[in-house]
Amino acid sequence: MNIKHSLSLSLFFVLVTLFSCQENKEEKSLPILGNKEVQAGDTLYHTIPDFAFVDQDSSLVTPQTFEGGIYVADFFFTTCPTICPKMKSQMLRVYDKYEGNPHVKFLSHSIDPAHDTVAVLREYANRLGVDADRWHFITGDRDAIFDIAQNSYMVSAMEDEAAPGGAVHSGAFLLVDSLRRVRGHYDGTKAEEVDQLMHDMDVLLKGENSFGEQ
Repeated sequence: MNIKHSLSLSLFFVLVTLFSCQENKEEKSLPILGNKEVQAGDTLYHTIPDFAFVDQDSSLVTPQTFEGGIYVADFFFTTCPTICPKMKSQMLRVYDKYEGNPHVKFLSHSIDPAHDTVAVLREYANRLGVDADRWHFITGDRDAIFDIAQNSYMVSAMEDEAAPGGAVHSGAFLLVDSLRRVRGHYDGTKAEEVDQLMHDMDVLLKGENSFGEQ
């Protein structure tokens, strides 16, 4: 082997190593979405504040419901004729992938609480065939749901008399870590973006002690 060929091979392996290291580094860290500020040298990130809603089993759902794990949130309503069926079909893919993993849960906020009562949400969840301990369909004060969508999860949800159900909402899936930080925003109607969501969920689940600082 001549010197020129040897150097070329060496350069090739160096580039492969650098690329692999960079790829691994990127896989170990996801962005933290939202505003942040520095106080006394500490960085304070945007987090989901306290909330309290009722799910399809009449159980109170709060941030403590998701302690020790990660969750995926979205906004919907049961009579939605447009994007919601696509979203739920895609979310079921995620639900099925993590079946048996106690550290992964799901949170769907109804933006039509006047219609989506506890009984309606229970029937809806039963039709999907999902476990209430893993996937919570919640209802509550509509203004509170709109507020948490826009100011906490940073997605749209608002009244619109011209829209079915009198409201419109984002089709986003939001990935939230164990520290209540939003780590990803994905179009829940697109299979390729939901594939990315599942990849990013695996990244979080591989974190320090499964749920330490990512």
